[in-house]
Amino acid sequence: MMNSLGGVAFWVALAIIFAECGILLGFFLPGDSLLFVVGLFIASGAIDMNIWVASFLLVVAALVGNITGYWIGRAIGPSLFNKPDSRFFRKEYVDKTHEFFEKHGGKAIILARFVPIVRTFITAVAGIAKMDFRKYLIYSSIGAVLWAGLITIAGYYLGNIEFIKKNLELVLILVVLVSVIPIIFEYVRHRRQIKELSDEAQIGE
Repeated sequence: MMNSLGGVAFWVALAIIFAECGILLGFFLPGDSLLFVVGLFIASGAIDMNIWVASFLLVVAALVGNITGYWIGRAIGPSLFNKPDSRFFRKEYVDKTHEFFEKHGGKAIILARFVPIVRTFITAVAGIAKMDFRKYLIYSSIGAVLWAGLITIAGYYLGNIEFIKKNLELVLILVVLVSVIPIIFEYVRHRRQIKELSDEAQIGE
């Protein structure tokens, strides 16, 4: 997809990062792998942009996305989250994110950047919880730099390694596989919890 987009590839990537971080519908978008791929493509020349400028813009997109998500949560979050499950929006996503937020407090804003699905919904959860905006902004800024900035730069420098240049498709597949590991882990953990609850219910009977 990135190859086919040509000169607008970076700007599409920028929009995807914003959507995943802010507008609640982006939880299924490939944020981690996309950032890494952008770095790789800049290193290979497929995207004609300075890596530091690109990293800065991606950090800004992630931060603006988080700010947008926060204010969505403050404004319409409660009414939105009280709606029944839809095909894409499921209340369990919000419940898990709220649990994550309660467990880790302010640092959850930083940690959530590296957890698919959670990083999309935690912005609105922070808004619903009316977390102090100044504090939220500080944590969000740190998280945006660590996530969007460092992953993109890592992709760029690894993309300059000869082996990776010659095996780019294989590397991209590995990046995608690594990025879905947290989702697989969460799914297995969730299924195990359901089984344990079911076993306890049967014992109780």
